[in-house]
Order: sequence, then C-alpha cells, then structure tokens
Amino acid sequence: MKHRQKTSPCTPFHTGQCLRTGFGRGCLVLVMCLAFLTGCFRPITQYDPWRVPSGDDNPAAPISSATLPAALNQPTHTPIPYETPIPRVTLTQAPAGPTPTANSPAALPTLRTESTLYTVVSGDNLAAIAMRHQVSVAQILKVNDLEDPSLITPDQVLTIPPASANELATAFKTVPDSEVFYGPSMVGFDVAGVIWQFNGKLQAYQEEIEDGRSLTGTQIVQEVADNFSVNPRLLLVVIEQQSGWLKGNSKAGVSESYPLGFKNTNYKGLYKQLGWAANELTRGYTLWENQAVAVWTLADGEVVRIDPTINAGTAAVQYFLGLLLGKPEWKVAVAESGLYATYNAIFGNPFAFTYEPLLPADLQQPELELPLAAGDVWSYTGGPHWGWGTGSTWAALDFAPPGTEEDYGCFESQTPVVAVADGQIVRSGNGAVVLDLDMDGSEHTGWTILYMHIAEQDRIPAGRNVKEGDLIGYASCEGGVSTGTHFHIARRYNGVWIAADGDVPFILGGWVASSLGSVYDGYLTKDGQTIEAFNGRADFNQIGR
Repeated sequence: MKHRQKTSPCTPFHTGQCLRTGFGRGCLVLVMCLAFLTGCFRPITQYDPWRVPSGDDNPAAPISSATLPAALNQPTHTPIPYETPIPRVTLTQAPAGPTPTANSPAALPTLRTESTLYTVVSGDNLAAIAMRHQVSVAQILKVNDLEDPSLITPDQVLTIPPASANELATAFKTVPDSEVFYGPSMVGFDVAGVIWQFNGKLQAYQEEIEDGRSLTGTQIVQEVADNFSVNPRLLLVVIEQQSGWLKGNSKAGVSESYPLGFKNTNYKGLYKQLGWAANELTRGYTLWENQAVAVWTLADGEVVRIDPTINAGTAAVQYFLGLLLGKPEWKVAVAESGLYATYNAIFGNPFAFTYEPLLPADLQQPELELPLAAGDVWSYTGGPHWGWGTGSTWAALDFAPPGTEEDYGCFESQTPVVAVADGQIVRSGNGAVVLDLDMDGSEHTGWTILYMHIAEQDRIPAGRNVKEGDLIGYASCEGGVSTGTHFHIARRYNGVWIAADGDVPFILGGWVASSLGSVYDGYLTKDGQTIEAFNGRADFNQIGR
C-alpha cells in the first residue's frame, strides 16, 4: 500500500527513527504489595509523599495548588520575582528500604562476536547502518579508515566490527517502570504545589511558545506530562539533574535556550526541551519492551552493551541520558550517584513509588463503538501510529470527515465526533479531549481515550459525563501538527499507551485494527470486510456505523 510520509499529528517533537512497539509483554513478578485501585503499591508504612513535616515532625496538611498563596493560585500561576530561591518547605521523602522487583533477564538481540561485511545500497547512511548492526558510526569509521561519514557510495563494502566487543553497562536499576508513565502512582500529585515548595528558577520561569501562549514553568511541566503521559515527578528530576532549576537558580554553564543540554536549534526553550526529553524517555522504554536493542550509542559515539537484567524504566533513563552524555559522564549519571541520587534528594527512594503491575496479564479492552454518528461516512486515513510524539507505541488511528471535492487540507467540518463509550471528560483543551471510562475523575487510572484535533468551537468541556454516542466535538487541524482536518484517537491504560495492533488490539464497533509494519499503514477488519488506511478519500477507506 502506498502511503504518504506524514509528521506526527499530535506534536512537533520528532527525533530519530521510531520502531514499532507494543506493551504488555514481560510483566514484572509481583513480590509483595498493598491493594490500591486496580494494581498494587509496594508497602510503605505510614507514608504520604504529598505531605510536608510540621514542627513536631508529624505530617502536616498537604501542600497543593488549592492551598498556595492567592498570587500563585491563579490559572496562570503568575510567578513571584525573587533574587535567591529559598525553599518554602521540605517534602517528606520516601523512605529507604524498598528494593527493585527482581525480573528475569530480557531476551535482547544476539550480538555478533566477529566482524562482518556490508555492501552499501542506495539511500543508506552510516547512522542507519550503525544502528542496524548495533555499533556506532565512530566504530565503522575507525575500522574502515574513513574520515567523512557522509562520503559512502552504493556498492561500497564496509567492514562492520563485532558489537559484542563493547563494555557492558551497569546493572544498577534507577527507577521502577511505573515512574516513566503518568499513571496510578501519581494520583494526588500536584505539580504546581511541588514546584512552589522548592521555589527555584522553575517557579519564576515563563516562556512564550510557538502557538503564542505564554506558559509558566509549572504549566510547561504539566502540559508535557499530560500530552506524553510521562510522569511529572520524573520530569522534575530530569530538570533538576540537568539544569538545577527546580531547587535553585541554575547550574553553572546551563543555557537558557537549552536547559536540558540538548543543543539543537529546533528545540530551544524549556517547553521543547522537556517535550523532547519526555519523547525520548518513552522511546527508551518502548525499545526495551520491544526487545529491539542490545546496545546504547552514547553522545560521543561510544557504544555500551545493555545489561539484560535492568528493567524498562531504567532502560528509559539510560537511553535518554545516552543521547546527552559521553561515556565517562554517562557512566556516572546512570550509577547510584547520578540521576538516582538526584531523585533521592528530592523525593526519596524511587522504588517506594512502585506500582505493579501497570498492565494486568489479562487486560481486555472494554466494548467501544466507532466514534462516528450513525449514517455518516468517514475516511480511515491513518493506521496504527504513535499515541503522542514519535517515541510511544503505535497506539493511535486517524479518521477524516466527509467533504466536497474542495474540502482538502484544513477545512471546517460540522460532522460530529462522538463518544466511543459512557464515561467522564477529564481533560479538554488545545485540541485534546480525554474520556475516562471508569469515571473516577482521573486520566491516570484505568482505561482512557484520547481524542486529538478536536475544534475549540462546541468542544465538550471537562467535567461532563457522557453516554456512548454523545457529541465530543468536530474534527479540525487544531492542536499539534496536522496536514488536514481529521481526528486522532488513542487508548491508554494506567497512563500507558496501548498498541492499536498489539496483544490487546484497538476494536471500534467490531472493527479490529492491524498494522502492515509501517507507520500509518494498516487495516480495519470486521466480519470478513477489510478497510485500508489511506491519506485521502477512496472507495477502499470509507467507514461508517
């Protein structure tokens, strides 16, 4: 099937090559836990992480945005100017003691123990060749006595060194899997309250982003966490680790343009830097879950073999830090004295927040209808692709509304997009609508449905309960990047993006999603009938109820 190359419909963050992934494989063994929602927390005696100590060391009332000073408790969280940040209170840190759950070694790709030859084909580049063979560009250049990585030609024969010759990375576990996602362990966490308490540069930070909005540091962290479904606690640790902005003014040498250290002119400012970080943390997790890599290539071109006994959350951190740091610095950052120590200094032991299992072994999708009104005929324009950004599993599908021959690109549609099931709207704004199917008021627990590119006019507000078939809004180009009027729909469970073509396939009104192995390419199948995804209107991609 021919399909046009398309940018992600939901975000401007695109870096590197994304591999097709799926979640739910290799679930961790639950050792000991307390019942909580649909999963478990490891036991922590009399510990409430959202409380601060009072004078007699007993837990005081929780600090949240509801109890902040009036000047800070506004929708914009207007920062109060300061010269030297002075922490207002100290968070009660999670206790020492909880240890990582043991997990079986991952079945990583087998590494070559000997050199091999590779013949360059048209369209090749050294970065792709290096990634395919689990070595670095620098290693290929050295063994072939090449100076310029761009000067390779078709039919050129390259010697590829053995991947197994690289140093084995640490087996130290940095964070549990549940710390990567904005999931059940984050219920009750108040981003604004925590940032206010530390009173560092992040509290006073403001930035105007590309869509014209002016966001505070708090709003940036919250929006990135919401969009990517990445744990804001981990994002705050990353900010402190890289810039020092959470607890103080700034670390020496930190740039206002590149506070996380990713020096790319397309990613200036905290908003884009943090979005890039969230995307790459997610990518590291999905690469590991998909058992797609056996080595990390670091920022200086050095390569290290991944220890197969680490967990997916640790893999996310190791991969992300490898994009920023050379080998000597990376080895420190992924050890006990690195990001783990930063986490401990802010929140305490990360494994005290472990929530297992994130995805139950018997997870099943509830019955969902097509998000289209009866009688309307839409075009299935996007098969399985990223839930958000380019790092997540392929959780999403795209649909475009009917229109005339003149209705191409971004046009106004009045064809309704409807609720796939009963639920509660827990978030609505900037093109996004989130439907909570368990109606507990949190998008971090249970099944949630993300609709994206929903027009502001007549978009359903947050807080409203809906029945299956009720109006969500109308498709548009609003929110993120879009090449034409459509809506994007994706599923999450406990904050984890669920692959549309994975072990728990996306089923809408009996139509089962499948992938052809290439992003956006796929089918919907029902009762022997197949509809093919295609970026346009054609007889073979029309669908209705």
